[in-house]
Amino acid sequence: MTAFVLVPGAHTGGWIWEDVAARLRESGAEAHAVTLTGMGDLRHLAGPGTDLESHIQDLLRVIDRADAPEVVLVGHGYGVHPALGAAGRRPERVARIVLVDTVPPQDGDPALRQIPDQALRERLEHGTGDDWRIPPPPAAEWQRQGSVAGVPADALARLADLAAPQPLGTLTQPLRLSAAAGELPTTGVLCGGNGSSIALLETLMGLGDPRLTALAEPRVTFFELATGHWPMLSLPDELAEVLLKAAAGEGHRLSPATYEEPAHLRPFLLDVPERPRERVGRVDLHLPDADGPRPAVVFVHGGPVPEQARPTPRDWPTYVGYGRYVAQQGAVGVTVDHRLHDLTDYDRAAQDVADAVELVRADPRVDGDRVALWFLSGGGLLSADWLAAPPPWLRCLAATYPILAPLPNWGLADSRFRPAAAVRGAGRLPIVLTRVGLEMPEIAATVEEFVTAAEDCGAALEVIDVPLAHHGFETIDRTEQTREAVRHAVRSVLGHLRS
Repeated sequence: MTAFVLVPGAHTGGWIWEDVAARLRESGAEAHAVTLTGMGDLRHLAGPGTDLESHIQDLLRVIDRADAPEVVLVGHGYGVHPALGAAGRRPERVARIVLVDTVPPQDGDPALRQIPDQALRERLEHGTGDDWRIPPPPAAEWQRQGSVAGVPADALARLADLAAPQPLGTLTQPLRLSAAAGELPTTGVLCGGNGSSIALLETLMGLGDPRLTALAEPRVTFFELATGHWPMLSLPDELAEVLLKAAAGEGHRLSPATYEEPAHLRPFLLDVPERPRERVGRVDLHLPDADGPRPAVVFVHGGPVPEQARPTPRDWPTYVGYGRYVAQQGAVGVTVDHRLHDLTDYDRAAQDVADAVELVRADPRVDGDRVALWFLSGGGLLSADWLAAPPPWLRCLAATYPILAPLPNWGLADSRFRPAAAVRGAGRLPIVLTRVGLEMPEIAATVEEFVTAAEDCGAALEVIDVPLAHHGFETIDRTEQTREAVRHAVRSVLGHLRS
């Protein structure tokens, strides 16, 4: 017999787990939907001293009272922090930890660091005066805490009505992870509607982020649910089933062997001869055989890419291949190593790209009045500034399998990096979009949002569809269809540069 201890996230109480707990009990399991001190109907117990340790002690009492010999701790959002803290104190009682649509924190991380709303996180990091409580979001802003996709209207209204202020100390006190907690079996429940998926996780692991290597250990499993950040409200039956399977040790496992040859380091799909290449700071110029200033195409890589990743993106086969191919066609191919290492780095990366463009335009071998910008993958968000107010020298903007609106769990809802909104300012700027048919659903949704907005405002959009291609197809899908897609896109971009 298993006891599930269900730990709610910020501003909520045990009530949020009621439906899931009922279904677990129907299966014969023991289920405890916990309301932490100062939350839910215990809000009157909150005080300036209520902190993460207070909530860890709450869970220890529940674990110690559980009848079942095995306890599965289930944390959602902030609830993962007290769950992991308690697991480290009672590792002999905890059979598994389940993280519901939440990134596992590192030792010493306060929960504040994982608040999705970047604007709120920055305000809290700079202090809140004498107030020791964080008010819950207004009813219309719960999506800033995570996608509310799939949550019925009455459940969303209840979420807002029953929300309680969160004691600041619960968010600022660092989590201390014991070695024992780090070795416990763990399951991640990823919610596609909030921007999480196994495919996206595998892509990030392939980039070599050492923070993710532990996710490939045999003790770690994953499930996906096609819903937003609140599956206990939107899909309680499905979540209960996933929890039962997780307790039984089921779930998808990531194989370390998958990442011995990362997809992004495989050869480029076109056989392109070497070209002269010059490196200036973060910028590489692939040079054509031509006299006089030539048009240039600046390729902007995706991300976030771990800072320690080697080789860096401008040396990845895809970007070297594009740079050489453009140079072979008579233009200057430019690749840039911008510093998008984390989701909080988009401002810095945007400045890196702007600086690189100015360097390129000032080069005497480049016709500074004929430049195209080409964005790939997560670099797509960096296209927003250029779409919103295109300079006269920008003759074309291209995007290949791009992310064109922030994913719901990125916390960038109010940022300027929203190409799907910025396209309304593009005027007659030619836009060449390469759209892959086998895209990750969470990314495909941003592309469709962009296409709809572009069509509504009459933007000069050309869409090149590649039905049987994946995200990053240049080193994965070596077919005639994908080769022609690259040739087609380059022809279109260079055509706009030369017209």
